[in-house]
Amino acid sequence: MPAAWTVAGGAVAGVVSAQALFIMHAVMSLLLVAFVLAGWREMSTGVLAGWRAVILAGVPITLAGVAGLTLTTDALLAVALYGWALLPAAGFIYTADRVEAGRWIYLAGAACCPLGAFLVALAPSRSLVLAGIGLIGVGQTAGILDATLRY
Repeated sequence: MPAAWTVAGGAVAGVVSAQALFIMHAVMSLLLVAFVLAGWREMSTGVLAGWRAVILAGVPITLAGVAGLTLTTDALLAVALYGWALLPAAGFIYTADRVEAGRWIYLAGAACCPLGAFLVALAPSRSLVLAGIGLIGVGQTAGILDATLRY
């Protein structure tokens, strides 16, 4: 997620091309499918079951980004951006309900997702759009980092 949001921010800032964004979406689509298939059994219970659902729901969202970049369709690009801004919030809430240690990190990550999406949607300037993307990225990265280090 950190790399994906960094690339998204780079695209908004004009330093990442549409072609690079397309490649990122195509590669992410393949990696998401490979990841969930490789970890299907391990992700069948507990907190990971919720994240398996997030990943599965994220595949068509990411493919919407591929299609949006191929067809130059803003609506499909919005599905990809807002889908990945908001979908992990469900995973963070699911996780927070099932863990004791670090619960606040997952709740904070969940809160960053819609707040960042709101900034992106309503921002009157590129810098606020970047701030929204940054907020989403920081919130999602915090949850991923905590899960990696703690569990």
